[in-house]
Amino acid sequence: MRADRVLTAALALALASAPAQAQLANQGRTAPTSALAMKQSFAPVVQRAAPAVVNISSKRLVRAQTDPFWEMFGMGAPRARIQGSLGSGVIVGADGVIVTNNHVVEGGQEITVALADRREFTARVLLADPRTDIAVLKIDPPPGERLPVLRIDDSMDAQVGDLVLAIGDPFGVGQTVTNGIISALNRTADPNGDAATNYIQTDAAINPGNSGGALVDMDGDLIGVNSFILSRSGTSSGVGFAVPAAVVRRAVETAQGGGRAVVRPWLGARLQTVTGEIARSLGLARPTGALVADVWQGGPADRAGVRQGDVVLSANGQPVVEAAGLTYVVGNSRPGDAVRLVVRRGERDLNLTLRAEPPPASPPRDQVTVSGANPLNGATLVNLSPAVAEELGVDVFAGSGVLVVNPGTGFARGAGFRAGDFVRAVNGREIRTTRELQQALSARVPAWQITIERGGQRVTATYRA
Repeated sequence: MRADRVLTAALALALASAPAQAQLANQGRTAPTSALAMKQSFAPVVQRAAPAVVNISSKRLVRAQTDPFWEMFGMGAPRARIQGSLGSGVIVGADGVIVTNNHVVEGGQEITVALADRREFTARVLLADPRTDIAVLKIDPPPGERLPVLRIDDSMDAQVGDLVLAIGDPFGVGQTVTNGIISALNRTADPNGDAATNYIQTDAAINPGNSGGALVDMDGDLIGVNSFILSRSGTSSGVGFAVPAAVVRRAVETAQGGGRAVVRPWLGARLQTVTGEIARSLGLARPTGALVADVWQGGPADRAGVRQGDVVLSANGQPVVEAAGLTYVVGNSRPGDAVRLVVRRGERDLNLTLRAEPPPASPPRDQVTVSGANPLNGATLVNLSPAVAEELGVDVFAGSGVLVVNPGTGFARGAGFRAGDFVRAVNGREIRTTRELQQALSARVPAWQITIERGGQRVTATYRA
């Protein structure tokens, strides 16, 4: 953030003595640069930022079976309905590049963007990243027209207590501006329990429809994309979360470079947040840092010299408060970047350098969607690899094998299969790859015995054919 945060006694005295009427009448006023000046108006910031905030509507055709049981036998009458969603977005490229939340446009077959001047354009998705809930869209303005944009400020110098504005389209009433402060930084309160993003927490009012809108600082720069709220009522309770600008920039750069997915480097280690009890057992002065519980052989952490039992205290000069913070720093680096680590090993602090690199896609993904008269009908499964684990946010140390990534809408969902289940055996035959699974499911049998692993526990169930 570029605005001066220091209010000197002299400046405070000068502002206090200036006639309020004269300041309000000044049509050439600039963005406020002090706490007292903020009492006058946020208008200069809004005038700079609001034209680049858009409304987004997404529609998709949803087909639902009347009963998944009949679909197993190729029967049942599907019903179709149009499902829509409303949200906001931010223009970050004058040629029509827009960022929003992935959940606003996910599955959308018809996406419409309405600009602040009420013109509407059809948008296409350049990139979608469910883990960070960021999507990059593209519209085509008239030839030669340059759209208003928000500058992405990923300098990461925001501080708790800084004033911010949230701009979006809550409840579809039209563009709305709310103000507040940064309540906290580096929050990992993801509703999915994911650590791909350390969120900015704000008390600026965010309501349904604000998703994908802008969180701006007092320079009118984009410091985050509003993503979700914590609320018992479904409306703003003053606890909102925004994806930080550093994550947004990575997605935009990838999309503008022709990429369809963000390549997220991995650490290659399983971490545990240092608790008070762990700190005492390790002789640490305070409960902070990430304890290395396991290291993937040949992974980045292994090659950097990180060992099981190490405690990572800082990354790139920033303290590591909890395990998710370290995962975020590494994951938000660009492939090839050097990540400087300080680790505590025994009674010594060591300086190590980790080279950021994408996780290997071995074994091959070999994704399949199961069909036919069997209990896994409709489910989508893949072979687990470090690349798949990072993409889906699952523990790569859970073991190799065939993973359910989506139970689908067929019999598998009704039978109780969930995303994250490992299929370990079918009718007593060990399953290690999706190819082996398809072969096992092609048999004609009077009953199916499926063994799955969920949360480290194995369960076997029998289904009648």
